[in-house]
Amino acid sequence: MPLKALVCDDEAPARSELRFLLGEVGGVEVVGEAGSGSEALQLIRALPYDVVFLDIDMPSFTGMHLAEALAEMDRPPAIVFVTAHNEYAVKAFEVAAADYLVKPVELDRLRQAVERLAPAREAEPMRIERIAVEKGGKKLLLPVEDIFHIMAKDDYSYLHTDGERYLSTMSLSTLEARLEAEGFYRVHRRFLVNLAKVSEVVPMYGGTLLLTLKDRNGTQVPVSRRRVPALKKVLGL
Repeated sequence: MPLKALVCDDEAPARSELRFLLGEVGGVEVVGEAGSGSEALQLIRALPYDVVFLDIDMPSFTGMHLAEALAEMDRPPAIVFVTAHNEYAVKAFEVAAADYLVKPVELDRLRQAVERLAPAREAEPMRIERIAVEKGGKKLLLPVEDIFHIMAKDDYSYLHTDGERYLSTMSLSTLEARLEAEGFYRVHRRFLVNLAKVSEVVPMYGGTLLLTLKDRNGTQVPVSRRRVPALKKVLGL
């Protein structure tokens, strides 16, 4: 079955060109077009799509705004950004984009993007390999496997590796949804833990637990009482 696609770009010639290229690639059925992010959101709410080919630089409701709105959905379509700007690539990782194509789009590059999407639809949800973070005024892409735990800070989050701390503009709830399949578990309203990095589980007074991590400092993370039963089940305790 072909991938059901929505093409979103505020310029009609750009939509026509992308539709033509997708026809050349094959494996994709363009079943919807939108000239703005808000229009695309209405279409996505009305009809399930497998993928949205999405421009970024659109007036008012941008492609990034749409991607952030889609992240709140239970089963959002994959996002492939198609843009004339290459400076948004890091930001694209923050919204878990499947791919990032720079205009003018080359046919072989578009074919590569489509080939990546097809098996992802049939298998498990797309794996998140890196998270966009900030440190020292720089934007970085942090490998998920390097993260030991994440701590909420207002509407932001701090991602802790072995001895380093990075800032993410994503909330803890958003990170929880994206990293659950990678073995991360919400043990407290303020903490998300990579269970592969846990070395010791210590029972505490009052029925709570304390997790000791494998980092050089032996960081300890509390488990709230209401989350203890589910965590024990996950860990086989």
